[in-house]
Amino acid sequence: MGTPEHSTTGGPGVSWADRVVGLAGSCHPGPVVAVTALMAALAVTAGQSAARCVLTAAAVLAGQLSVGWCNDAFDARRDIAAGRRGKPVVDGTVGVTEVWVAAYVALALCVPLSFACGLWAGVVHLAGVAAAWAYDLRLKATAWSWAPYAVGFAALPAFVALGLPGQPWPAWWVVTAGALLGVGAHLGDVLPDIRGDLATGVRGWPQRLGPDGARLLLPVPLVAASAVLALGPAGPPGGWGVAALAVAGLVAVAGTVLGRRRERAAFAAAVVVAVVDVALLLVRGTGIA
Repeated sequence: MGTPEHSTTGGPGVSWADRVVGLAGSCHPGPVVAVTALMAALAVTAGQSAARCVLTAAAVLAGQLSVGWCNDAFDARRDIAAGRRGKPVVDGTVGVTEVWVAAYVALALCVPLSFACGLWAGVVHLAGVAAAWAYDLRLKATAWSWAPYAVGFAALPAFVALGLPGQPWPAWWVVTAGALLGVGAHLGDVLPDIRGDLATGVRGWPQRLGPDGARLLLPVPLVAASAVLALGPAGPPGGWGVAALAVAGLVAVAGTVLGRRRERAAFAAAVVVAVVDVALLLVRGTGIA
């Protein structure tokens, strides 16, 4: 499935230690660690017990690992053809078959870990993981490429909420904010590679918008998420909520203006707004259900 004709196994001169390092690099470790840490922190602020926090983090980690490995394994053919150095599969430090096996093992572990947090919690989390796999395997190159990100990111805080005692349904605002963050994450993740993706035939939603269109749209869902997180929960947002929303808006505008000359400025501004959103999410964590 999606396996290129060559580089199916690590090179003959590659040690087991190097293969382990290569396998770790193939899972997209940055996003995996960031998402897992964020959901673990949200579980703590939401009021899950220590044991449940560990279980929630383990389920999220397994799901994120499966998605990351699936992505690298399925994209191996195109990455090798494009000569994208720096990817373990392209560099030959780990084989495509090994990455596929790791993806399926992580997915298999994700299922019982998710359901151990509760029936509906497991259903919601696995729906998010399934959406991410659908992105990797098919939707990445379609106009619907944003949808798996929206579903996957919305499912994560919902999973945490449903893992609380009594399995309460998540508040509308945390699911909405998660979906908006997902769309923003998709735009930000793809923005630096749009030109290269177009050259290799990948035509997802951001690629169809083009570099300029994606850059201009990038801050919109992120600032919208800031507004939902600041104003959505019951009660007044408080001075800090208004201040966070103002900072997000000003940074987004500055990034859009500066991004006309320096694309990295738009990306950096989006990262700052995303950090503000994460802070708001954690502060509001006690009311997610």
